[in-house]
Amino acid sequence: MISQKWQSLKRNTVIWLSQGVSPRRLALTLALGFAIGCFPVVGIPTAICALLALTLRLNLPAIQAANYLVMPLQLVLVIPFVRLGGWLLSAGPSKAAGASSLLHSSPLTVVSGLGSLAAHAILAWVIVAVPAVALMTLTLTFLFRRVPALASAQAGG
Repeated sequence: MISQKWQSLKRNTVIWLSQGVSPRRLALTLALGFAIGCFPVVGIPTAICALLALTLRLNLPAIQAANYLVMPLQLVLVIPFVRLGGWLLSAGPSKAAGASSLLHSSPLTVVSGLGSLAAHAILAWVIVAVPAVALMTLTLTFLFRRVPALASAQAGG
């Protein structure tokens, strides 16, 4: 009984995700969703994914599913992205705004410091995300071409 439900769920998921798109297009959609889902500013990835899906005519449910799937990773990667961005911009710990210094600063200094941290994180994210999307797209395309339901979508369209 459970096995039948699991098979049905897998089949329905493949149909839902593919919706007539080729394995390559679905792979690009999911790779973009995964990468954008790790964008180091909370709340922004959902809007970026929706805008990108509508602009590029990608599968909106698939890109948002990938985005939501990696949401916990987004929070884990904020500090490494800030540190990598600071290192890339040669802004060592003394130049980057620390949490303790922000607590005893004026609101303008806090906003400026957080903006600097966000800029460092976004720079690092861009540098990591571009090759990650390319690699994920190639890997997922390879895997999806081996899924019969997705391979038939490519043959049909």
